[in-house]
Amino acid sequence: MLLAVFPFGMLYGAVAVEAGLTTAQAMGFSAAVYAGASQFVALEMMGIGSPVAVVAVSVFALNFRHVLYSASVGRQLGRFSPIEKAAAFFFLVDPVFGEAEARAAQGPLTRTYYFVYCIVLYVSWLVSTFIGAVFGGLIEDPAIFGLDFILPVYFLTLLMGFRARARFYPVAAASFVTSTALYLTVGAPWHVTFGALGGILYAVIATPGGTTPAGIGKGGEANAAGEPVG
Repeated sequence: MLLAVFPFGMLYGAVAVEAGLTTAQAMGFSAAVYAGASQFVALEMMGIGSPVAVVAVSVFALNFRHVLYSASVGRQLGRFSPIEKAAAFFFLVDPVFGEAEARAAQGPLTRTYYFVYCIVLYVSWLVSTFIGAVFGGLIEDPAIFGLDFILPVYFLTLLMGFRARARFYPVAAASFVTSTALYLTVGAPWHVTFGALGGILYAVIATPGGTTPAGIGKGGEANAAGEPVG
């Protein structure tokens, strides 16, 4: 996972400084917001002079998927205290969501496992941001390295980690169709959130009576073989 996080963070640091932020501001952005894709969107919109309110709404729309993440992962945090849950949700970025779901499918999601994984990713994001901010200017044209392709490959890898789940491909197809239609008509970033909701709507319709899909036990858990646990 760090092989994807590091170049992504370095790219953000370089782009942030190029957009006019200081190294300290780029670091503060990564430390407080900690949401790579939306940080890029915010930089791009600020670069074209978008009002702060418009930037905030766009970032909210893009990050709304984290509400869906927390609704899913939150079921596995029964042993966490309220403060631990708050910290857990702050660190709940895309790769943490994927790993938390995979871990919960094999057994209880412990505090130690969750927070060690989160902290390693968080520190790596900050370090890579710093490296990109300080040394990114040495690269005259970052586009020649194709670093902008990291994001779609990264999300596709995360997505395919769930391919063994019931109705994965129809749900993914529903999300794809919804997202593409909105991207072509309404535009970014609304296609991200409503693309996800399109997949959820299909899953609800395809599960008569709210029954649990095969391979998922109570609380959304299943073992590595896809058999219900608990």
